[in-house]
Amino acid sequence: MRAGFIGDIVGRAGRKIVSENVKKMRDKFGLDFVIANCENASGGFGLSAQNAAELLECGIDAITGGNHSFDKKEIGSLMDSLPIIRPYNHFAGTAGKGVINLKRGEVSLSVINLMGHYAMPHTNNAFLEVQNALKECESQNVLIDFHAEATSEKNAIFGYLNGQVSAIFGTHTHVGTDDLQILNHTAYASDVGLSGAFDGVIGMDKEAPIKTFLTGFKHSFKVNERCRRIFQMIVFECEEGRCIDAFKVRVIDGIDEMQVQNALKFDK
Repeated sequence: MRAGFIGDIVGRAGRKIVSENVKKMRDKFGLDFVIANCENASGGFGLSAQNAAELLECGIDAITGGNHSFDKKEIGSLMDSLPIIRPYNHFAGTAGKGVINLKRGEVSLSVINLMGHYAMPHTNNAFLEVQNALKECESQNVLIDFHAEATSEKNAIFGYLNGQVSAIFGTHTHVGTDDLQILNHTAYASDVGLSGAFDGVIGMDKEAPIKTFLTGFKHSFKVNERCRRIFQMIVFECEEGRCIDAFKVRVIDGIDEMQVQNALKFDK
């Protein structure tokens, strides 16, 4: 089983560059599944029904979320009918689900969405809840999207679940990290990084955040529309739940060659 995971898709720029590249990547790397975090896909905050349909149509099999999952209220009612999940460790009674099981022919993948605690909305303990989530997984191949602010928290959950799941990839900071690795047949990266505006500030126009830092007063963030764009995806391959290969691909406006970063492999 070979799958691709796309980090935070931010705004129109992100949707456009993802739609331009997903099918190419599926063909080039023989991907069975593509999963993407889309909680910032609509104007940088949340996911609309229209944009969800657009992203699923372009070749994404399942959508994960995070602290902005419910910014667009319409999405809650669609979570039962579309392959959209939200953090598993939300409180009981929250719309939607936190695990999705995907199958295509003889290959399968289970996806868990979790949200961290530091500087994030209050939720149940992700470290405790993940054990319940694992019981809902129908595939040996298990991917976790850990949507969290602190790299230390992401490192900790990697240490906790190392060897128990196929892959753990962080989202939320929008800044890709260079720690892609495979240890005990679990692939890990602290953050995949955004797909969207490469310039600006985490996918947003730089004017508002700079003013905020200069004045101490909050200014409204807007998605950077006129920008150089970036597409980022981690491809990982599993055999019977064990990750055997992983690499990250980046496509950046103005750079002709696709950038590839291979995972550090610590398994013999």
